[in-house]
Amino acid sequence: MNTVLLLQIAIIILVSMMLQKFSLSLGAPYLLALLTLGLLFGNYGIISLGYIGYSFAQRSCEVALIFIMFYGGFDTRWRSAKKVLAEASLLSTLGVVITAGLTALFCHYVIKWAWGESCIMGAILSSTDAASVFNILKAKRLNLKDNLTSLIEVESGSNDPISHMLTLTVISVISGTAAPGSAVLHVFLEISLGLGLGILIAKGAAYALRHMSFSEGFISMLFFAIAILAYAIPEAVGGNGFLSVYVVGLLLGKESFSGKKAIVHFFEGMTSLMEMVLFFILGALARPASLVHSILPALAIFAFLFLISRPAAVNLLLLPMRKYGLAHRALLSFAGPRGAAAIVFAVVVLNSLAPEKDIINIVFCIVVLSMAIQVTFLPLCAKKLNLIDKTSSNMLSFNEFAEEDQLQFGKFEITENSKWMGRTVSEAGLPEGISIAMVIRGNETLIPRSDLVLNQGDTVITLTRPFDETGAMIKEKIVKTDSRRVGHPIKDYPGRSKILLVKRDDKSIIPDDDTILQAGDHLVILELQS
Repeated sequence: MNTVLLLQIAIIILVSMMLQKFSLSLGAPYLLALLTLGLLFGNYGIISLGYIGYSFAQRSCEVALIFIMFYGGFDTRWRSAKKVLAEASLLSTLGVVITAGLTALFCHYVIKWAWGESCIMGAILSSTDAASVFNILKAKRLNLKDNLTSLIEVESGSNDPISHMLTLTVISVISGTAAPGSAVLHVFLEISLGLGLGILIAKGAAYALRHMSFSEGFISMLFFAIAILAYAIPEAVGGNGFLSVYVVGLLLGKESFSGKKAIVHFFEGMTSLMEMVLFFILGALARPASLVHSILPALAIFAFLFLISRPAAVNLLLLPMRKYGLAHRALLSFAGPRGAAAIVFAVVVLNSLAPEKDIINIVFCIVVLSMAIQVTFLPLCAKKLNLIDKTSSNMLSFNEFAEEDQLQFGKFEITENSKWMGRTVSEAGLPEGISIAMVIRGNETLIPRSDLVLNQGDTVITLTRPFDETGAMIKEKIVKTDSRRVGHPIKDYPGRSKILLVKRDDKSIIPDDDTILQAGDHLVILELQS
């Protein structure tokens, strides 16, 4: 094994992590630093780690994009996403086509490229990159008004498959393997198979999660395999694997199951590594000596994307929707940087065709410009347009805060027979070390001040510190049909044990002494060691 190569890779990853912290504190996208590292250590760098071929680069980039897209879907906040699904769908389909078409026309008629290369460039640059936008918003502790954050999130997560299909369609037409008519039919087939198989795979995985138990370590590996299958199965039968991956991630992200927090942490690390791979490879493939010749066409294409084609797509599609005013459309036009997907599709083109133009260097320059301008100045743009939501932020969710500060959130409902029913928060008599964080009443979230009266149907969110494990053990057991426990209350359960949870059908029940056990109940039992 080449220990020097392994040492170099480890150093690059560590440097990348340090650059991330440093660049975000300055408000600049650290992905620019990764591009620079790629230039330094790539094929034509000062310290080359070895030659990276286009075939290897394509396989690596496609694998990286699988995990980025899966987690993009999985991490989508479905409750907010539902509110913007119609407009996000328009932007991620027709918006991509409009952007690609206008960019291709510009390259052909203004820059005087051939039609083939013009269409290739339009397809490559037609989708947007969400990760860099969210990185900068999170670094600045900002959130956007009127569900704009969710709209950007869903659009960017779902427009890559359309851009990928456009790129492959252009390649097939140029190479002569498909006529334009058959290419359109093939795109329809890709979308149908990708969407249909994605839904089926998600439903199968959800069924397995509801009826089987996995440890936190194994459930992360399970989802690792699901993400790969979600791409590989549709691709094997002519469907779009990236669309399937996103759909599977989106649908599984809605599910509630044990170990979900572990999956989030696993894929956060995985996608960060995959982004490092993508941007490093783009830098590694670029030729520093030839970048000078690529700057002018890259500047022209970026300016057209930034000022004309992206704003045209946004305004054409969202102008009929009254809730999106001029400021909203301006910010959405600004928040469309080019990043990971453009890199992958450029590598796919280079591995399939031999275009006359220096595609990789032009894409490199456009990505650098996009990151430096659109990502860096997005907070300032949102502020000038008065679209920053000062009442909330995307700093940390409840669970993220709990993880960072070693705290634990829990919840329970106030029932008719609850001892807390009709009492104020100050009368609840909570033990030391436990507090009420908030109260949810219908669709309203209430601050639990001391004089707030708790009503039937209220959901109470509590905050405490996590339990340090002792000799107690958790085991699971299924109540069989012929079990003596069927029809009996939990208080009759024998031994030095307590039933903590009853999983019945698709519900998880926190039982009391009078809960009656049924055949098929999945019991989670705390058992003390003798």
